[in-house]
Amino acid sequence: MYIPKHFRNEDAAEIRQLIRTYGFAILVNQTASGLHATHLPLELVTGADGSEYLQGHISRANPQWKGFSDNDEVLAIFSGPHTYISSSWYNHENVPTWNYLAVHVTGKVKLLEGEALYQSLKHLVNRYEAGNPNAVTLEGMSPDYVEKQMKGLVGLEIAITGIDAVQKLSQNRDAVNHERIVSALENREDPDSHLIAAAMKKQGRQP
Repeated sequence: MYIPKHFRNEDAAEIRQLIRTYGFAILVNQTASGLHATHLPLELVTGADGSEYLQGHISRANPQWKGFSDNDEVLAIFSGPHTYISSSWYNHENVPTWNYLAVHVTGKVKLLEGEALYQSLKHLVNRYEAGNPNAVTLEGMSPDYVEKQMKGLVGLEIAITGIDAVQKLSQNRDAVNHERIVSALENREDPDSHLIAAAMKKQGRQP
């Protein structure tokens, strides 16, 4: 991912928080038949040895997973909040742009089966069911039903080999125009504009 130096995010805690908050990712890989991409939830997991990896699953009917045996390199794209920035907010002539947060994770994928797949599914369900008044659990489902559903899935574990993170938040604008953008975003009604405004306040601007 192309990232100008002043937009690169190297804060490990912020990067991992974005992955966890915006865990519905796009998984991309190159196969003999071309590029494949799947939208899916991916969980950032820390192993007992401190190593980090991503876990998820796709439908067995999805042909993407069959390409992993020939090429195990994958790209997971996590997109955070994003919003349009109007050039009418500046006090000088300029072009419109877009502010956004995103993380690209590269890694090598292997397949999960049996108990490893079950534990991955259990972790995922427990996370997203947390707080629901009638929370669903894998343990609460009949074993036969769970086993049948698992047969239709292919579990994935991605060993992370690289992380690139971007936070394009108008850091390159002067103090006056930085504040004008924040104010304009706060006056909008959509949640992403408010999230980007808050991120801009936290990040500040380049000296």
